[in-house]
Amino acid sequence: MVPIPLHDHIRRRTFWVYTLAIIITNVLTFLYELSLGRHLNAVIFQFGIIPAHYSPSYLAAVGPSGFVVPIFASMFLHGSWLHLIGNMLFLFVFGRSIEDRYGSLKFLLIYFASGFGAAVTHIALNAGSRVPTIGASGAIAGVLGAYFVCFPSARITTLIPLFIIFWKVELPAVLLLGYWFLIQFVTGFQMLAIQSATEGGVAWWAHVGGFLIGVLLAFVLRPARRAATVEVF
Repeated sequence: MVPIPLHDHIRRRTFWVYTLAIIITNVLTFLYELSLGRHLNAVIFQFGIIPAHYSPSYLAAVGPSGFVVPIFASMFLHGSWLHLIGNMLFLFVFGRSIEDRYGSLKFLLIYFASGFGAAVTHIALNAGSRVPTIGASGAIAGVLGAYFVCFPSARITTLIPLFIIFWKVELPAVLLLGYWFLIQFVTGFQMLAIQSATEGGVAWWAHVGGFLIGVLLAFVLRPARRAATVEVF
């Protein structure tokens, strides 16, 4: 059962310019992916994160750009409409309030630093994998981590799928995001024992790493303004 967040109940005081810009960029990038046809796989293997490539010999051959470019380029690539829509929905629900809380530049720092940390975590725990990893979920996980710290009592309107019925409820962010993180951690721990170097799947540990980076940055960075009004239970 995967809860689907729809919106939060935070009274924001600024418009979410960079959250919107990231969403638009991801959508446009995915539309470009669809236009590539049979050439798409080549792009995925060029700009996706392939952990097996991050060996000293490979990095010596490709230089610093060979390390950095795939990490950041992969954040704008997605494997399907469902992958894209799911990620952008989470960014829309939680990113707007984090951008309002920290300001645009610090929001971008949280987003991209979390994405970088997520990628490093994935590489470290999947060193032999030759499967390219793509998606914004590691960066978005950092936004969730920051939200977990800043707005634990905020109400999140959420859909709970129960077979063919969707139950609409309002959950505190600390419960919803705590449950989300627990699922990532437990599943990632289970997958360590059965993962292979040639099979794809969800980068669970990237989510864990990104979330923890977001939590850390939420404590370290000074907010741009006082916390927005939160409607509580």
